[in-house]
Amino acid sequence: MVWTALQKYSSMFIHFISGIILARLLTPYDYGCIGMLAIFMTLAEAFIDGGFGSALIQKKQPTQEDYSTIFYWNLSMAALMYAVLFVSAPAISRFYKIPLLCNVLRVQGLVLFIYAFNIVQRNQLRKKLNFKVLSIVSIITSVIALGVTIFMAYNGFGVWALVVQHLITAAIPAIVFWFFIKWRPILVFSWKSFKELFSFGFYMFLTNLLNNLSVKIQGLLIGKVYSPIVMGYYSKAHSVESLASQSISSVMTQVTYPLYAEAQNNLKQLANMIRRLTMTIAYITFPLLFILLLLAKPVFLLLYSDRWLASVPYFQVLCIAGLGISLTAVNTQAIAAIGKSKVMFVWTVIKRAIGIASIVGGLLLFGMKGLLAGVIFSNWFSYLVNIYLVSKHIGYHFWKQIRDLIPVAATSIIAAVVSYGVGYLLHLNLYADGLVKLFVYVIIYLGWSIFFKPESYTYFLSVIPKKFRILERKR
Repeated sequence: MVWTALQKYSSMFIHFISGIILARLLTPYDYGCIGMLAIFMTLAEAFIDGGFGSALIQKKQPTQEDYSTIFYWNLSMAALMYAVLFVSAPAISRFYKIPLLCNVLRVQGLVLFIYAFNIVQRNQLRKKLNFKVLSIVSIITSVIALGVTIFMAYNGFGVWALVVQHLITAAIPAIVFWFFIKWRPILVFSWKSFKELFSFGFYMFLTNLLNNLSVKIQGLLIGKVYSPIVMGYYSKAHSVESLASQSISSVMTQVTYPLYAEAQNNLKQLANMIRRLTMTIAYITFPLLFILLLLAKPVFLLLYSDRWLASVPYFQVLCIAGLGISLTAVNTQAIAAIGKSKVMFVWTVIKRAIGIASIVGGLLLFGMKGLLAGVIFSNWFSYLVNIYLVSKHIGYHFWKQIRDLIPVAATSIIAAVVSYGVGYLLHLNLYADGLVKLFVYVIIYLGWSIFFKPESYTYFLSVIPKKFRILERKR
């Protein structure tokens, strides 16, 4: 987890710096063009993986035939998906009425071959919990990609700077993993291995496909109904919110899925792991998102300039949706780890159908505000379904999960309300108002933690080495 955290937060910092610089070199139109194509790239990548990556990790002892079979599957699907994107690119550009998107999609689609080339190696490292190599490669890749992207953006390449960033981010790990990992595919495609992994991976594939479609359909709708500039504002808001809502959970869940798989036959132990993980993530993520919601305007103005202030309302709404997103993977990975991929798929169909209907219906009835309300409903409904599945199949009961979250959620909301009230009464300028709200919020939240010592706080402390527990040392 230490190596994963180092990788994630280093990448976050690099992405953060990149966002600040590129927001001044590129326009909302540039980001909007990439955002419009995200749904097609994401769906193509889901087809390439096919759920087999999760199946290889979930299987206790994968064989050389298993790995080789999936390697050839990934490459063949990459060729098929790229052909589909290449042929469809003119129609997609006409759909959005932006001719440039045709060439952009055809070039960006080359990422699919790179992605397919190292899926097996990446999952081998994850299964062996070798996150040190994954982390080092990711950090180096992020630095190189940032330098090249800034150079291109500064020299007027516009949207192509973002395309090259994606290509570099995929290419460097693929090259390093190929030479670092001694594994090489053998000339075997085993239908027996394929069918065995397919029985689990197929439902994981369909689940991931529906989840990605539910997330990316927002960009498809906004890009079609509104302008690329509006899409750019939304993309920026979504990327900043994702840094906050998924930063903590992604660090922990990268490590915990292989561990979930090892504990799949001990449901009591698994339920305890889910509880601790959920409460720890909530303790960190909930206050972070509420603080960002309160300080959204000064943050965007300070970091990205007044060019991006139109992103603020979208960002604030997405922070509310992000509260549910931050906890989702904890539950879905647990269901996958015990082999209930079919059950998870069936419920994914239900929750995503309702979620997409709420997003589309909200857009048609109330415009952009309705779409954002649909996003909030979709994410929280999805989370409630996930905790129901954990309750039913693992034994961590539904209302117990809700009760465990109430202390953190209630304190986070109260601190936000009080902070907003203090700022409202003082009538300070924008940045002074933000600092006061931040100070009040932190005092309330830390005061509650230190004096009442909720379980979420003690769980959080348990993952921090004692020498770094500043508050504990002072006491």
